[in-house]
Amino acid sequence: MASSVFSDDDEVMASINIVPFVDIVLVLLIIFMITSSAISKASIRVDLPSAASAGSAVASTVNVVLTAEGEVFLNGTITTHADLGAHVARASWKDKDLQAVISADKTIDYGRVIRIIDVVKSNGVKSFALNIEREI
Repeated sequence: MASSVFSDDDEVMASINIVPFVDIVLVLLIIFMITSSAISKASIRVDLPSAASAGSAVASTVNVVLTAEGEVFLNGTITTHADLGAHVARASWKDKDLQAVISADKTIDYGRVIRIIDVVKSNGVKSFALNIEREI
């Protein structure tokens, strides 16, 4: 009879329900994925030319972008040709294996792209790539 006085309802719950925790973590992961893709796409808009034989991305240390409006960007900040040359010269002095990726809008005059290539190569960069999009 003594066992009827103590019921099993008074036991301490020894297990933890982790389902709500996993739900919250998954929601936070989805939010992080959406915002990180929005942040990475909020860059300089350049309509790149396309080619069927486009290669994979090059690990670069200098990114030069020439927009349709004629603005020159160096690693995401607007610059001039003189400042571009000075920065590339300093960077190539520090790193002899410096690589550059040049992205130019497809409406830009070919001579302006050659001028950017000339500035980059004359300031110590031995290896550069022209950024293009792969044709689908």
